[in-house]
Amino acid sequence: MKVLYRLKNEGYEAYLVGGGVRDLLLGREPKDFDITTNAEPEQIRAIFRNCRLIGRRFRLAHIVFGRDVVEVATFRGQGTDAVEGEIEADESGRLLRDNVYGSLEEDAWRRDFTVNSLYYNIRDFSVVDYTGGLADLEAGVLRIIGDPRQRYREDPVRMLRAVRFAAKIGFRLEKETEAAVFELGHLLQDIPAARLFDEVLKLLMGGCAIQTFELLRHYNLFQHLFPQTEQALAIEEGGFPLVMLVQALGNTDERIAEGKPVTPAFLFAALLWEPVRLAWEQEVAADESLPQALALTNAMREVVSKQVQSTALPRRFSTPMQEIWMMQPRLARRAGKAAYRLLEHPRFRAAYDFMLLRIHAGEEEQELGEWWTEFQIADSDRRKEMASVFGTVRGRRRRRRRGPRTAAK
Repeated sequence: MKVLYRLKNEGYEAYLVGGGVRDLLLGREPKDFDITTNAEPEQIRAIFRNCRLIGRRFRLAHIVFGRDVVEVATFRGQGTDAVEGEIEADESGRLLRDNVYGSLEEDAWRRDFTVNSLYYNIRDFSVVDYTGGLADLEAGVLRIIGDPRQRYREDPVRMLRAVRFAAKIGFRLEKETEAAVFELGHLLQDIPAARLFDEVLKLLMGGCAIQTFELLRHYNLFQHLFPQTEQALAIEEGGFPLVMLVQALGNTDERIAEGKPVTPAFLFAALLWEPVRLAWEQEVAADESLPQALALTNAMREVVSKQVQSTALPRRFSTPMQEIWMMQPRLARRAGKAAYRLLEHPRFRAAYDFMLLRIHAGEEEQELGEWWTEFQIADSDRRKEMASVFGTVRGRRRRRRRGPRTAAK
């Protein structure tokens, strides 16, 4: 409200726009608020001392209030009168630069979906709708503005946004909006891996990861984000990999709903575990004399090196992800001091939770999880007894049971 009214008092037009308006009309609490105005970025910065300008493709102003950021964008134009250099696109039609300003109506038609193209006017407390967004909101339809194929070619990430919004608000994709997704999903391969990593976090850490995952696979988009995982899931469609991954996504949704923290490292560990497990088995089969730890290390390196070609994996997440994986065979060795050392490991809790997912999927025996659950809460005498009587499990991984696979069907 401060940003809106200060812009208004300085003589500029200013509207609340996008997801904030959409969510308020749906009776939801918006996650964030965006503002659009006829003031240009430099003019906005001159008004707000707590402002920073970002963006290359399109300049944006971020007004910072402590940990909160209000994003302010200048009305975007259609580009018909653009000066050379203001609009830049690659051979496929993807926009690389788009610093063209325009009017409120032009801005409305430049937005992605009709339900995200609603403007709240603080001057008369009305909702401005140029694209039919209110009707689509009432009908529960997600419709892209303009020609879907052209809009997706301009920015293929819009296909991921379509899936994310459909899962988040429970809307169905309009017929042409949907058909073009099936046709043009391959364009995601042209998007920088770093940007796709950010989009994956938005997709799967927004509180509706299971629904999003199902839609991504339905529209054949998941294969472009996690090609190795998609290949593994295709092989074991009725089996435990799908069980484990869905359970991990469900746990993520539950933690977000409860306000608990979620780390991308754990999420990516679950997303990539099945390719790692298969590669690990192949390493062992190729050389039975190879130590389990080395075989797993080789498998991890192979999977991660391929994955970063699709979505980036920042080291701050990839390192703990790999530590979670490396601790899985170690959790089966519980005799002597090994159990105590594992319990003190900074990644123990994450590795333990990951092991429980694997047990649920049938990769390990239930007894292993029960042992570690008791060991964590036991007193020193009980821990000593548990560690001393348990035989060491070396050089062997438990085989999966078929029970959970049958149940999954």
